[in-house]
Amino acid sequence: MSRVVVIGGGPGGYEAALVGAQLGAEVTVVDSDGIGGSAVLTDCVPSKTLIATAELMTSVEESRQLGVRLPGHPGDLDAVATVDLAAVNARVRALAASQSADIAGKLEAEGVTVVAGAGRLDGPTRVVATTAGGEQVLEADAVLLATGAQPRILPTAKPDGDRILTWEQVYDLEELPSRLIVVGSGVTGAEFASAYNALGSDVVLVSSRDRVLPGEDAQAAEVLENVFTRRGMTVLSRSRAQTVSREGDGVIVTLADGRTVEGSHCLVAVGSVPNSSDLGLTEAGVATDARGFIAVDRVSRTTAQGVYAAGDCTGVLMLASVAAMQGRIAMWHALGDAVAPLDLRTVSSNVFTAPEIATVGWTQQAVDAGEIDAAGVMLPLAGNARAKMQGLRDGFVKLFCRPGTGIIVGGVVVGPRASELIHAVSLAVAGRLTVEDVAHAFTVYPSISGSIAEAARRLHTHW
Repeated sequence: MSRVVVIGGGPGGYEAALVGAQLGAEVTVVDSDGIGGSAVLTDCVPSKTLIATAELMTSVEESRQLGVRLPGHPGDLDAVATVDLAAVNARVRALAASQSADIAGKLEAEGVTVVAGAGRLDGPTRVVATTAGGEQVLEADAVLLATGAQPRILPTAKPDGDRILTWEQVYDLEELPSRLIVVGSGVTGAEFASAYNALGSDVVLVSSRDRVLPGEDAQAAEVLENVFTRRGMTVLSRSRAQTVSREGDGVIVTLADGRTVEGSHCLVAVGSVPNSSDLGLTEAGVATDARGFIAVDRVSRTTAQGVYAAGDCTGVLMLASVAAMQGRIAMWHALGDAVAPLDLRTVSSNVFTAPEIATVGWTQQAVDAGEIDAAGVMLPLAGNARAKMQGLRDGFVKLFCRPGTGIIVGGVVVGPRASELIHAVSLAVAGRLTVEDVAHAFTVYPSISGSIAEAARRLHTHW
C-alpha cells in the first residue's frame, strides 16, 4: 500500500487526501491551522457568509424601486433594516467551524489519519510532525505540500487586530465600523469594500492603480467602480498608502502624496505571501521562486522526486477551486491513475462584489494584446427582460469565440449571481462548444441566462 503524507488541511490538502484514500493509499494529513485551512476558517467561507448578509441589505435598499414600502417609513427602508455585526460575525464563525467539522468527519470516514501539528520535510520521503506530544516521523512514498498563504503585512501598516486589520481579523468586530478605509483594490479589497458599504459603513477604498480590480476585465471594473460611487463609496484612485497609524479610537492613512485619510478602522488587503518557510524545502531539493512560492509543473510536481505541492503556496492561481484541483491532480499522478494536466484556461473565477464579476477562459486584455485571435460581443443586462423586472441596471454578458470555427474561448458575466451564470460559459469553454451550440440550446424566458444565448447568437455574424 502506498503511503501519502499531506502537509496542510486546506482545499488542496483535504481534497488530495480524499482522492488518495479513494485510490487505496494510506493517507496522513498533518495540519496545524484546522481542517479546511484559511479557505474555510478565515477566508472564502467567512467572507462569503458576510457578503450574504450584505447582499440582503443591497436587495432591501434597492427594493424601493420595485414598489416595496413599509408602513411609517415611506421611501426609507434603510431606517428599518440595520445590521447587528456581532450577530453576523457570530454566524460567520459558527458556519466556518461547522464546515471544518464536516470536512474532518469526511476525512475520518474515508480512513484518513489527521495529525494535529506542524509538518516539515526531512528529505523527500520523510515528514516530521511536531505535535503537542513531541515529534512524530512519517515515512512516505509521496508527499503533498499544501500549506497555503497568509495576508501580506506592510511594515508601515502593521495590524493590531483592533483598528488596523487584515481580512482574517474582521470577524472579531462587534460593531460596524463607522468609517472603514480599505487599502488595496484587488479582489479581496473590492469584496470587503462592497460588503461593508452595503452593511452601512462609510467606506473609503484606496487604490494605487488607475481603477479598481486592475486584474479583471476593464469594462467590468468600470461598471463596479460606477456602482461603488453611486452607492456613496469614496474611491481614491492612483493613491498609494504610505503608512497606517493608530490615533486613539481611529486610524490615519497617509498617502504617498502627503494627503491623509481618517477613519474608525482600516482593512489592509495588499496581497498574500506563501507559507513556505520552515518546511525543509531547500534540504529536500524543493525549489521556490523569488517570492517564496513553491515551483510546480502542471501535474503539481515540485523539483524533488515524489514531492508535490498544491494551492496558494504555489502561487499558480490563488483560488480554492484551483487548489483542490491541483491536489487531486497530484494524487492521481502520484498513485498512477489517469490524469490531465492543469489547464488554467478552463478555470472560472468570481469577484463577490455587488454586482458580481465572473470570468472564464481568454480575456479582453489578451484579445486586445493579440495573444489570441478572437471575436467578441458584449450585451448590457439593461436590455434583458428579466433584468428589467428585477430592477437591474448594472452589468453585461460578454463572449469571445475563435474566427473560422466559432468555438467559444472565454466570457465575462457581470451581474447578480454571476458566479452561477458563468457555469454555462465554463461548460462551453471546457467542451469547446461553438456559438451555434450555445445559441441553439433553449433558455427560459424571461431569464438572465437568456443573455448568454443572445450573445452567442450575436457572435454568429462576427466569425
